[in-house]
Amino acid sequence: MSTQDRNGTEHSRPRRPRPRIHRLVAAAAGALALTAALATPLNPAPQQAEAKAADKVLTVAVAQSVDSLSPFLAVRLVSTSIGRLMYDYLTNYDPKDNHIVPGLATKWSSSADKLTWTYTIRSNSKWSDGQQATADDAAWTFNKMMTDPGAATANGSFVTNFAKVTAPSPTQLVIKLKKPQATMTALDVPIVPEHIWAKADDLSKFNNDKSFPIVGNGPFVLTGYKPDSYVRLKANKTFWRGAPKFDEVVFRYYKDQDAAVAALRKGEVSFVAGSPSLTPAQAASLKGEQNIKVNDAPGRRFYALATNPGAQAKDGKHFGDGDPSLLDENVRHALFMAVDRTTLIDKVFQGHAVEGQGYIPPRFSTYFWKPSASQELSYDPTKAAQLLDQAGYKKNGDGKRVGKDGKPITYRLLCHATDPNDKAVGQYLQEWWGKLGIGVTLDCLDNVTDPWLAGKYDLAFDGWSVNPDPDFVLSIHTCGALPATPKDIGATDNFICDKTYDKLYAQQLAEYDPAKRADIVKQMESRLYDLGYMNVMAYPNAVEAYRTDQIKSIETMPSAAGNIYGQDGYWSWWSAVPAASDGSSSGGLSGGAIAGIVVGGVVVVGALVLFGLRRRATAEDRE
Repeated sequence: MSTQDRNGTEHSRPRRPRPRIHRLVAAAAGALALTAALATPLNPAPQQAEAKAADKVLTVAVAQSVDSLSPFLAVRLVSTSIGRLMYDYLTNYDPKDNHIVPGLATKWSSSADKLTWTYTIRSNSKWSDGQQATADDAAWTFNKMMTDPGAATANGSFVTNFAKVTAPSPTQLVIKLKKPQATMTALDVPIVPEHIWAKADDLSKFNNDKSFPIVGNGPFVLTGYKPDSYVRLKANKTFWRGAPKFDEVVFRYYKDQDAAVAALRKGEVSFVAGSPSLTPAQAASLKGEQNIKVNDAPGRRFYALATNPGAQAKDGKHFGDGDPSLLDENVRHALFMAVDRTTLIDKVFQGHAVEGQGYIPPRFSTYFWKPSASQELSYDPTKAAQLLDQAGYKKNGDGKRVGKDGKPITYRLLCHATDPNDKAVGQYLQEWWGKLGIGVTLDCLDNVTDPWLAGKYDLAFDGWSVNPDPDFVLSIHTCGALPATPKDIGATDNFICDKTYDKLYAQQLAEYDPAKRADIVKQMESRLYDLGYMNVMAYPNAVEAYRTDQIKSIETMPSAAGNIYGQDGYWSWWSAVPAASDGSSSGGLSGGAIAGIVVGGVVVVGALVLFGLRRRATAEDRE
């Protein structure tokens, strides 16, 4: 599960992941009929055409599939990152230090009681079909999320406290709240054009991926998409902050990370980040190579073990088949105390990560928490064995721990087939937990979504990219994020529902004092840690690489030492400066950089076979 980055699981979600994994239902015939109306072509040219030979194209190799191009549904990191390029938000985060800066809104203010917020919407933002972007678009976006459950899948937590949203004028947006809400300058919600999206009947089934170009007002306009193959975006020359330097950005999917690294070496792609980071071996192999720069910086993700808490829905019905022994807190603590995080950092991540503690990575120092000495579940396999004995899970004559049913315990561990870290860590867990008498079966799948949503797992690798404001990744563990019924899809990451945690969540959301709010958030992290359903093993670095003969310069976030891929904003791809200044190709899918032909309106590139799912949020993180 990983990421929505979100912005983060990793989505990785984070998103969810992020991080969360949301398997989107295939569109019904009626919804498909709407797709032509939901994307107004800029011209009558073919939907997907090869880039002009003179175009400067920045090609990004990604290892995560797009879950949806609808901002109402997308939670995977790759999807939310693309969404940031397509649509503007009310506010943005400064790339230097994450402080709030204007986006679609140029300024904002609140009433004395903090229950009414007024935003001034800029008058120099236009949709790519030429229509003006106005406060009506923002009001429609939020109202749709407030009234239509199908539009609240990805970002519904931001509007649950909204009482009323209006647009008194084209440049004024007014949001009235039920109670104070501290995230009003950090509403990470893409604003969509009302005149396009109002034509859709069922947003829970519309993926926004059938007709191009797609109308947006971000720095790039999406002009082509083929699932598990590529996403093509063209520079928006009228973007209010200024046009991007590259003519196009192409996200190209690689199931095999080594193949993506090989493509970088050959100049077929401009940038590679992995899933979402390069492995230590891949990074080491690229260092010192001509025309390649490796960026290794503290990341915004956490990497965790998620334990099935007994999947449940809001209607009180339980589902899935998680092992009942994991409902015992002592068992969950014992398992984590048998995880040697130091070894994982040294052997798996080879120093490109720091040991996990709290839920928020140390990069966000305001909210970073670590357990006290008496609270910490330090590596202690002897004590772990004692906890299992005390919980009544003793070894039989064969040295196997047995459950209440008398059968040996073997846990199913969901892992992402495309993530080598999952497999490597899984092998260590098999060894360490095996010494406790517990068996482990690694279920490494291309699609972990289905079993996760069905609650058919015991443990799973999880991770989310965390935003500067942590509200989203906190919200996915509330009872309110659970699915309405077992047949529905909720915003939950791991079906956690705890009244103490929920009470703290409500308190932090209503607290405007930064120091007091940070203290409450840390209490929430402490509660998650004690529950043991979400055990953070590491905070991986952002390890990525790009070709300096294609990209002259590019903005990291934070600028002093930060990541390029999966930022809280569009800064990297918007700021990137092509190395070629003579009109020659910049690599990737540009005409001439790779042999390419157009067949049936779709670009077929070289002899590459591109395959095809989001790790839950991690990396999938949501953004």
